[in-house]
Amino acid sequence: MLALVALFWMRDLLVAASQIQPVPYSEFLTHLKAGRMDSVAIGSQFIQGTLKSPAADGRSRIVTTRVAPDLAHELAQYDVRFEGVVENTLLRDLLSWVVPALLLLAVWHLMARRMAAQGGMGGLGGLLSVGKSRARLHSETDVQVSFDDVAGVDEAKAELQESVDFLKDPKAYGRLGAHMPKGILLVGPPGTGKTLLARAMAGEAGVPFFTITGSEFVEMFVGVGAARVRDLFVQARASAPCIIFIDELDALGRARGVGALSGGHDEKEQTLNQLLAEMDGFDASVGVVILAATNRPEILDPALLRAGRFDRQVLVDRPDRKGRADVLRVHLKKVRPAADMDADAVAALTPGFAGADLANLVNEAALLATRRGADAVAMVDFTAAVERIVAGLERRQRVLGAKERHTVAVHEMGHALVAMTLPGCDPVHKISIIPRGIGALGYTLQRPSEDHYLASRGELRNRMAVLLGGRAAESLVIGEVSTGAADDLVKATDIAHDMVARHGMALEVGQVVYERPQARFLDVPDGMVSQRALSEDTAHRIDAAVRTLVEEAFQRAFAVLKDRRSQLEEGAAQLLAQETLTEAELRPYADAAKDGPVPD
Repeated sequence: MLALVALFWMRDLLVAASQIQPVPYSEFLTHLKAGRMDSVAIGSQFIQGTLKSPAADGRSRIVTTRVAPDLAHELAQYDVRFEGVVENTLLRDLLSWVVPALLLLAVWHLMARRMAAQGGMGGLGGLLSVGKSRARLHSETDVQVSFDDVAGVDEAKAELQESVDFLKDPKAYGRLGAHMPKGILLVGPPGTGKTLLARAMAGEAGVPFFTITGSEFVEMFVGVGAARVRDLFVQARASAPCIIFIDELDALGRARGVGALSGGHDEKEQTLNQLLAEMDGFDASVGVVILAATNRPEILDPALLRAGRFDRQVLVDRPDRKGRADVLRVHLKKVRPAADMDADAVAALTPGFAGADLANLVNEAALLATRRGADAVAMVDFTAAVERIVAGLERRQRVLGAKERHTVAVHEMGHALVAMTLPGCDPVHKISIIPRGIGALGYTLQRPSEDHYLASRGELRNRMAVLLGGRAAESLVIGEVSTGAADDLVKATDIAHDMVARHGMALEVGQVVYERPQARFLDVPDGMVSQRALSEDTAHRIDAAVRTLVEEAFQRAFAVLKDRRSQLEEGAAQLLAQETLTEAELRPYADAAKDGPVPD
C-alpha cells in the first residue's frame, strides 16, 4: 500500500512538472504588474496563472508558491528575487500513520506467540490453537523410567509386559492373528503408581509417549474437547508406534445422563462421545496403545469399558508386605541408610501404605535424620516417621494439667493392656501421652504383624474391646469417664453397625444385609451408603443389636482391666514418668497378660 501511494504521488509530481514550470513569486508579481496575466487560480499554498500571450520560452501557464501578502508587498519595494518554499511533510505524515500501525502489529504478534506458547504448555492457549491437543509428547529418549523402578505391583507389570512386546515387534507378536487390546485401564487407589507404570511401559518399549489428563480436554468453548481428542489421535497415528496415556480418566469419562444438568449438549458428553468414536474406529494394528488411569472406575461410562475400547482392566492395588519392602528398597537407593536399616521391619510397620506413602515415609525419615545431625538414616528415624504420619506431629507446647495427664495415661494404658490380653489383636509398639495432631492427647500405636484381608466375628469383638479399653480404664481407676474416648466410641459403633447391618453377625436380626454400600470399587468414604428401606421394628432391633455389641465390648474390656488393675496403675505411673513406653518396655506387661484368664 505504501509503495502504491508513493508511486501515484511521484506520478503526479512528474505530470505537474512537465506541464507547468514553477517560477519565483517575484516574477509572478512582475507579470501581474505588467498586465500579462489573463487569469489566476489561488490555492492554500500555490498560485496558478494563465498568460494572455505565451512567454518567450513558449509557456502559457505558470505556477508559484504563495508568500504572505504583507511580506510580498514589503519585498516588492526592493529589487530582489524572492519565492516561497513549501515544507515537505510527506515523511512526517507517513511516519505518523505507519509507526502506530507497526507498533500495533508488533504487539499483536508478540501476544499471539505468547498465547501459542502457553497453549502448548497447558495454559490458556492461543485463539488459533484452541482446538489443538494439549498432550505432552515425550520422545523415546526422554522417558528414563523402566520396570526396574516400579516395585510392589508385579501382577500389573506382567500384564503390561505383553503390550511392551507388541510395541517392540508387532509382526512377530501377531503371527497367530492375535492383536493387543485397544485400551488398557489402570485401576487402583491413589498413590499406588499408576502413572509411574505408564511411564515405565513407555520407557521399556522405547516409543513416543503422549500424556494428558482428562480435565485438559474440556474447555468453556463448546466443541473444543472433541477437537482436541481428534487432534490427539491424529498425532498418535503419525507417531506410531506410540503410547497415549490419559490420566484421571474419570474427569472425562463420567457416566452420561447422571445428574440434573447433564444432557446431549453437555461439553463433557460431546468430548466423551468423540473419544468413544475414535477408540471404536481405531485400528489396533497401527501400533498405538491407549493407557488410562483412574481411582474411581465405578463412575465411568459403561460404553467406555466395553470390549473393543478399554477392554482390559489392570488392578494396581496397595502392595502387600513383600511389595512394600521392595518399594522401600527402591526409594532407599535415593538416601543414605544406616547399617541397622531393615526394609522388611519397616514394611511390617506400614500395612495399608501405598507407594506414594512409602516414598513420603522415606523422605520424612531422611529429614528427621538430617535434623538430628546423623550421618545416615537409621531405624529409629523410620519409626518416628511412621508415628508422625499415622498419629500426627508432636505438640509438646500443649501443656496438660496433672489431672488430665493422669487421665490420659490411664486411658492409653487401658488400650494397651486390653490389646495385649485379648487374642488376635495387633501388637502394641508404643504408647505415649504426648499430644499429637489436632485433637489427640495421647496415642497407642498398634501395627499388625501381617496383612489381613478378612476379619472374624471374634476379631471384630476384640477390636471393639480394645477401642473401649481406654474408657473402661477411666471408669475403673478414676471412677468417671471423660470425653477422651469420643473417637473410640465412633469407631466401635461403626464396627458394631457393620457387623449387624452389613455382615449378618447379630443373632437378633439374622444373617440379612440391611444396608448396601453405593456402587464403589476403591477408596470411597465409608459414610456413603444407601438409604435404609426398613420398617421401624427392624430399625429398632438393629439399633438394639448395635448397642448390645458395644456394651458387651465395654464389659469385656472392664473385666480384663479389673483382673489386671495393679498392672494398669503401675503402667500408668510409669507412663506419667516417662511420657512414652516402647515395645521393649511394654514386654513385661504383655508376658503377664498372657498368663491370666481371658473373659469371653
